[in-house]
Amino acid sequence: MRILVTGGAGFIGSHYVRTLLGPDGPGGLDTVTVLDKLTYAGNPANLDGVRDDARFEFVHGDIRDAELVGKLVAEHDQVVHFAAESHVDRSILGAAEFVLTNVVGTQTLLDAALHSGPTTFVYVSTDEVYGSIAEGSWPETDPLSPNSPYAASKAAGDLLALSYHRTHGLDVRVTRCSNNYGTHHFPEKVIPLFITNLLDGLKVPLYGDGLNVRDWLHVDDHVRGIELVRAGGRSGEVYNIGGGTELNNRELTGLLLEAFGADESSIAYVEDRKGHDRRYSVDWTKIKEELGYHPRKDFATGLAETVAWYRDNRAWWEPLKAGARVG
Repeated sequence: MRILVTGGAGFIGSHYVRTLLGPDGPGGLDTVTVLDKLTYAGNPANLDGVRDDARFEFVHGDIRDAELVGKLVAEHDQVVHFAAESHVDRSILGAAEFVLTNVVGTQTLLDAALHSGPTTFVYVSTDEVYGSIAEGSWPETDPLSPNSPYAASKAAGDLLALSYHRTHGLDVRVTRCSNNYGTHHFPEKVIPLFITNLLDGLKVPLYGDGLNVRDWLHVDDHVRGIELVRAGGRSGEVYNIGGGTELNNRELTGLLLEAFGADESSIAYVEDRKGHDRRYSVDWTKIKEELGYHPRKDFATGLAETVAWYRDNRAWWEPLKAGARVG
């Protein structure tokens, strides 16, 4: 089995690659190839743990490069597509790169898969494609109603992927996850940003009234869910992957302050994000009943481990944070 992983040097993609090639990874793997453009959020160091594995290959390239993508897809049996521009705030400042990468890049990969015929194409999407929900949880059958340019670009890629299944019969499987957290997370996202700010004695910027709600999913559970879908999911189907821990941003901030022995004086309330979705919540009954998925990492343990990792790995995040001027 030869698997092509796009965006495999990023936060979630690198966790997936390390899982595939780790001691609990699937048998029968001949090659795991990472295709990554190495933008600001792609870090080669995320793959150091598998770089010496004889099954690992790395290709520096752009998913919009049709010639390169066509060659790579033809050499692999399956594609797991993570590569994306993913930060909502950046999409608000400028949407063009999000459309080019998340829509055109996805279409380029799908065309290559259609012409060379890998057995499975997994598109990794997000719960943000659903929009905002006041109560209850979205099943996979709910219509998409994205509100940010980032979410709209992911929804477009999501629907494109499904259209290739319905039109051409391509074996496409889509996952939609809730908010991820864990180690190796670029420090522009809320949890690593707040942790690294607190490590540096800085305040944490809390949007608006802090009552926006998210469901938190540990990255280890997310990649395990993706692997269940790759190995056993049904063609043409969408699978929500949730974490089961809903917190508003004030509650999340309180837990992080507590971890550092800090109080509310460390909070800097800032103007709310434009179009800020109030609440996300996915119903993950389908993946539980069909594939046996259940999150294993409780949030208290996962958050403590994440804090400890950033505390112990300044050499990983300090250059990234300085270079990107976040926080």
